[in-house]
Amino acid sequence: MQASLKFFAVTTLSALSGLASVAVHAESYDGVHRQVSTLSRAAVDAEAVRAASAPDQNVVRGSRGAEAFKPIADRNAVTQEAMRAAAAPDQNVSSGSRVNSKVISTMPHPMDARTITNAAGGTRL
Repeated sequence: MQASLKFFAVTTLSALSGLASVAVHAESYDGVHRQVSTLSRAAVDAEAVRAASAPDQNVVRGSRGAEAFKPIADRNAVTQEAMRAAAAPDQNVSSGSRVNSKVISTMPHPMDARTITNAAGGTRL
């Protein structure tokens, strides 16, 4: 019986010490703090009315479909670059494509040949 009383006493003391430590760390209550704002009550009311009447205010960005695209490059420059890349000689050949070979393109680029031919007054290509 003595062992159970000792256990009860130790358990009670540890619980009370735990409560005491919580009470030490508790914050004091200072009452309701006054709100400090740079806007007047009328300005806050007007802002609330604008926010409440805004269209699609509860819609997540991107849920209405794709957003408008704003290009950062010139369309003609991108088109020319794509045409030049598509017409490049040996574009799908790498040094491992053939046994014991190194790829050195000696073919003229078709876009360059077309420019030279047009500059010379030709109509070929």
